[in-house]
Amino acid sequence: MDTLLVFCITLLSSSLVLSGFLEYDQDVLIPEDWTHVGRVEPSEELELIFALKQQNVQLLEETLGLLSDPDSAQYGKHLSLEEVASLVRPSELTQKMVRHWLQSHGISNCLTVRTQDFLQCAMTAEIAETLLPGSRFHRYTRDGHSIVRSSAPYSVHDDIHQHLDFVGGLHRIPPRGKELGKKHHNSKAGVHLGVTPAILRTRYNLTATDVGSAQNNSQAVAQFLEQYYHPADLAEFMKMFGGTFQHLSKVDRVVGTQGGGKAGLEASLDIEYIMSTGANIPTWVFTNPGRHESQEPFLQWMVLLSNMSDLPWVHTISYGDDEDSLSAAYMTRINTEFMKAGVRGISLLFASGDSGAGCRHMGKQQNSFRPSFPASSPYVTTVGGTSFKNPFKVTYEVTDYISGGGFSNVFKMPDYQVNAVQRYLKTVAATLPPQSYFNTSGRAYPDLAALSDNYWVVINRVPVPWVSGTSASTPVVGGMLSLVNGQRLLKGLPTLGFLNPRLYKLKGQGLFDVMEGCHLGCLDEQVQGKGFCAAPSWDPVTGWGTPNYPALLAALLTD
Repeated sequence: MDTLLVFCITLLSSSLVLSGFLEYDQDVLIPEDWTHVGRVEPSEELELIFALKQQNVQLLEETLGLLSDPDSAQYGKHLSLEEVASLVRPSELTQKMVRHWLQSHGISNCLTVRTQDFLQCAMTAEIAETLLPGSRFHRYTRDGHSIVRSSAPYSVHDDIHQHLDFVGGLHRIPPRGKELGKKHHNSKAGVHLGVTPAILRTRYNLTATDVGSAQNNSQAVAQFLEQYYHPADLAEFMKMFGGTFQHLSKVDRVVGTQGGGKAGLEASLDIEYIMSTGANIPTWVFTNPGRHESQEPFLQWMVLLSNMSDLPWVHTISYGDDEDSLSAAYMTRINTEFMKAGVRGISLLFASGDSGAGCRHMGKQQNSFRPSFPASSPYVTTVGGTSFKNPFKVTYEVTDYISGGGFSNVFKMPDYQVNAVQRYLKTVAATLPPQSYFNTSGRAYPDLAALSDNYWVVINRVPVPWVSGTSASTPVVGGMLSLVNGQRLLKGLPTLGFLNPRLYKLKGQGLFDVMEGCHLGCLDEQVQGKGFCAAPSWDPVTGWGTPNYPALLAALLTD
């Protein structure tokens, strides 16, 4: 019932105007690759999402800190979904005000979730434009997909704004799925065998016995942007590459609806490598449930996590947007959803991205680096990427130049990482990019890394080499954390949950430090294509480094 309910809930982000009938305070930009079809008919039905203000968000954050700090007496005493719901559920006044506002416009066809902090309501375009003055709904298409969005700013009644975080389904445009790397190397590259599960297990010191055995352990990947995996590809991958370790060749559960047609490279990569690293551990796939034109699958997934009481302990996600393309209200609310997962003992791992430090081109003004969200969220564990120093051998690792990393322009640096980041900034001060390019007081990422270069993937029954990206490194790290969770559960210990406070207290223990190489930055006279560089201990390219599994297991297997 939870799943059926929540898959009716669809969310799209946009900012809320925080004074009565004032215009939305940012320009509404429809990317050029979307083609305008025309204004929707007044009678056409839309689905809008109303994100109600939650209670006790500060207490939720404090609770997450206590449950995630290994030096706290509360460490690992995670909450149930019911306890989380009772903590953050909107006040009776908020629920009453929002519902009365909707009903006064004739809107009664609404669904909610267990925590009662989201309402999805169906209404005609004509009613929506009356409810939210200024909004004008148009249809746009790209690559065979159609969306409906408002091309103009909107406003919210003064009596209501204090009860809402945002209204979804108006402005936010789904990002284009990134092309996973098929890197073009020099002529010698053809002799390289590439990264396979056996190579990963050798480099990270996983033995044939390092496979899952706990009964109550599971892991998951989440797929967005019309990405699907094929069960036949997974079976073929394990047949080719899984012969040296015990493994599963089928996904335990698919939540959502698998699309038809060809398998996606992203989806195939994620599932094949979380299941070969976190071997023999039941694995779920969260996938697109057939998009409505005003749906955004990432937010559907987030709400689903908040509405299901039985969930895998580790989730890996290869998905992100430029931080500056999203409203602060939207990102802040998503952070609250991340915190709600963390206090339940769930670990969320996000890929750091494949654009290095990124670059925001400012025309005549000076450029700046461009952080990515959710990679920049203080409440998730972000995974960067590395390459072998010698691409023909299992050697030590260096920076993969695409590895996303940097400093948030929105979220302040969390306490758990202040010492590590300030040490980095002080140590490499002489070689840092100009401080005008980044925010030295922002949340710094990634937190750790793994190989992200030259993977083998089976897609549409064909083995494909040279696949690269932090979409590869993230499920590899996720699989290893699932193995750690399994060993903790066998000892009667709680799951790792939100890892970062413990990870930073380890100060690199259990990880291979990556100290060589830089990633991409702006191609301009100032930085000449270079972002940040790796350094001893933590750095904003590879975090604390890559897993040395037996040492990391030992470090994380204490209470």
